[in-house]
Amino acid sequence: MERLSGLDASFLYFETSQMHMHVSIVALLDPKDAPGGFSFEKVQSLIASRIHLLPPFRRRPVSVPFDLHHPMWVEDPDFDIIHHVHRTTCPAPGGPKELAAICGRITSTPLARSRPLWEVWYIDGLEHDRVACLTKVHHCAVDGASGAELMVHLFSTEPDQVEVAPPVSPPSEKIPTDIELVRDALITRVKQPLGIVKLLNRTVGSVAHIVRRRRDPESPSGATPLTAPRTRFNGAITAHRSIAFKRLSLSEVKVVRKLLGATVNDVVLAICSGALRRYLSDRGELPRQPLIATCPISVRGGEAAAPSNSVNRLSAMFTSLATHLDDPIERLRAIQSVTRGAKEEHNAIGADMLQRWAEFAAPTTFALAARFYTRLKLADRHRPIHNLVISNVPGPPFALYLAGAKLIAGYPLGPVFEGAGLNVTVMSYIDSIDFGFNAATNSVPDLWALADYVPIAFEELRQAAQKAAALPAAVTNPAS
Repeated sequence: MERLSGLDASFLYFETSQMHMHVSIVALLDPKDAPGGFSFEKVQSLIASRIHLLPPFRRRPVSVPFDLHHPMWVEDPDFDIIHHVHRTTCPAPGGPKELAAICGRITSTPLARSRPLWEVWYIDGLEHDRVACLTKVHHCAVDGASGAELMVHLFSTEPDQVEVAPPVSPPSEKIPTDIELVRDALITRVKQPLGIVKLLNRTVGSVAHIVRRRRDPESPSGATPLTAPRTRFNGAITAHRSIAFKRLSLSEVKVVRKLLGATVNDVVLAICSGALRRYLSDRGELPRQPLIATCPISVRGGEAAAPSNSVNRLSAMFTSLATHLDDPIERLRAIQSVTRGAKEEHNAIGADMLQRWAEFAAPTTFALAARFYTRLKLADRHRPIHNLVISNVPGPPFALYLAGAKLIAGYPLGPVFEGAGLNVTVMSYIDSIDFGFNAATNSVPDLWALADYVPIAFEELRQAAQKAAALPAAVTNPAS
């Protein structure tokens, strides 16, 4: 038994009936060469045999009476896999849009908190006799990196299923009583006031440093929250979700990256920028100001960057997508500059700032504020904090198998928020980059139209990069 970190718990506090805080991945599988065949029962048996290796799949949160502190993780004494692994059939003809529609319905429902916060949906009936497995896990239990670690235990690098050591019977764990929860919460809270004073002093110093940086015109800076223009996907959201997928060649993206002297992440952001620009422009809705994206950043690698009990080791930066610029290379260069400034500001603030402040979150206050904000649709009444979330998750460069079926594609789906009803999450796999689009249906009812602009935006950037590379250096870089 252990307490959720403040950041992990915040994903519980902010969840409402409209804003669901789970993350998902749609694994598209080809079962034709699976040794011994492939079936729902085989997948369910595999997961059951490895539950002991997957802590987020075994434990559930228990709230502290009166919300005196963050909830506790407790091994579920009533765990039954029948509540978590489900089967459904995709409507004919079983193509990408039919699969996306059924995934949208599944992701439109929040996870029940009376059980461990995860589900796996086995979806058959797909074209080419393929099968999809949609895994849905609450964000309080995983982030991008820890989610990838879970895949290591469920997937293998060979078609033959690898046997794992049987679980060692753990000592039984009972649900703590209300008195025990209250006592432990009070003891922990008594120690916090001194920590708040230290963190406040540190925060003031970091903010002052950022202000000084931004006064220097030669210093690159990140985008500023609450300066984003309003678009059709910036407002109050409903519970219904729309899903779309798209795939690009990783090797082709790397060619463009090399031609432009950029990173893969720069190119991905530029592709998203180009797709969003076309989508809004074709509807006569392109704002004059550039769109602003929030990009989650993993702070794993430095153990001091987060509390030891934290699952989510995340921070975030705000970057401009330069959608006001017509030239695709100019957009990429502008994105590079703002992203570099955002990273420098993030480093100046400290990777652990978000985690540290989240530890002092008041559960009741945050939960009531989230419900109040949603119920009154306040997102419609102020300037957007940001326009959307774009997340880039590195995936494996080698083939994976689930119960013998080869993984063809993995489309990640991040949550959408009140006021920003669009999330684009990207994951690499072998020689592909898989784009998962998740949107509140009322915000982006034609999500596939946006997804279809991705290859168009990439081709536009590639042609511009090839043209620029063919020009003499004096033309491509007049300043030299």
